[in-house]
Amino acid sequence: MNPRWQPLADAAGRWETDLGAWFAGERVVFRGRDLLNDLAPLPWMELLLYGITGRRFTPEQVKLFEQIWTFSISYPDPRLWNNRVAALGGSARTTAALAAGAATAVTEARIYGGQANHGAISFIRRARLAANLEAEVNEELRRRRHVPGYGRPIVADDERNGPVLRLARELGLADGPHLALAFEVERLLRRRRMKMNITGLAAALAADQGLTPPEYQAYLAFGFGAGIVACYVDAAAHPEQAFFPFDCARIEYEGPPPRSW
Repeated sequence: MNPRWQPLADAAGRWETDLGAWFAGERVVFRGRDLLNDLAPLPWMELLLYGITGRRFTPEQVKLFEQIWTFSISYPDPRLWNNRVAALGGSARTTAALAAGAATAVTEARIYGGQANHGAISFIRRARLAANLEAEVNEELRRRRHVPGYGRPIVADDERNGPVLRLARELGLADGPHLALAFEVERLLRRRRMKMNITGLAAALAADQGLTPPEYQAYLAFGFGAGIVACYVDAAAHPEQAFFPFDCARIEYEGPPPRSW
């Protein structure tokens, strides 16, 4: 057998995992714990984090992670790129699950979605290990022409930063080294008029709670859900196919004239 196929041969008919299993009619094991008994008191957010990381979090940390979703990425505005997909689904009369699935898929955007969040937490973790912070920031600017987590189109200030930061302080979770470093990076970027946005703030807070970039990206996968589903329901309540229709008369056509067949 070709050695490259050996991993597939070894996995044929079996799947080794420490994640868990369903024992029909008996119990459900979730990372070695009984889901219906041992983990029964866990709120959904803590169960999500436990599934992603295999670690338990304090009530304060769970509250922070939950409110980051609430404050920062569940906007009920159908003009936003992922919400627009969900609203189109509602307008086309598809199901909520299909509309939400499509809208969730497009949240992996490079500029303001999953890739941007991954970039922000990767940068702040890398910057903390850098011997020279200013040199690290300048190198990021040279490579990307921006620093993930800083700068914002339309308006410079991010209305989400204040509520999230106030909550972190109330919970005693605003004293971590990554967050302090994030503000130092902002100071270095002020001459370029680039302020920290919610992507940078949330990434620094998550890094201080011990999340790795893949864990952080996985945690945010469903974070837009409340806004997405709300936009679907709203569009579904309107007349069918009435979501942002575009009149053909608005198109400035410069091609061949109409032809008779």
